[in-house]
Amino acid sequence: MDKLKSVLSGEEARREDRHVLEVADEASTLGWGTRVKGFVGCFVIGVVCTILGVCTLFIPRIGLTLFIVFYTFGNICSLCSTMFLMGPVKQLKRMCDKTRALATTIMLTCLVLTLCAAFWWKNFGLALLFCILQILSFSWYGLSYIPFVRGALMKAVAICMK
Repeated sequence: MDKLKSVLSGEEARREDRHVLEVADEASTLGWGTRVKGFVGCFVIGVVCTILGVCTLFIPRIGLTLFIVFYTFGNICSLCSTMFLMGPVKQLKRMCDKTRALATTIMLTCLVLTLCAAFWWKNFGLALLFCILQILSFSWYGLSYIPFVRGALMKAVAICMK
């Protein structure tokens, strides 16, 4: 029935003039309900992993390693959850905006360095430092989506430093 409507309204002729990328983009888009479900699911997985990481922190011998893995995976899931709402290309473009580029770079670097410090270098003090930097950079990145908050926060810190 939809095909008949598009032919009769002339939409079919306009569809033939589109580029392959436009057709592929249209075919791969998710409905709003599916996007919200994907966002909530991915965000909940991220929060659960973060909480699991904190809970495993005090297990002898392997607790710190589990914390680092769960916490980093939780941050990655939380970051990816927003891709459901905006779409991956738009999210990546926004991550690379001039207002977020530094925060994004530091955040992604800290994610990688945390895992390197835990598994490759076996330096858990350094891994904890990178986890703290993950928290700070992820917070700074998240605040960049709220207008004027980072500027207000910087002014508040400047006032407190006087």
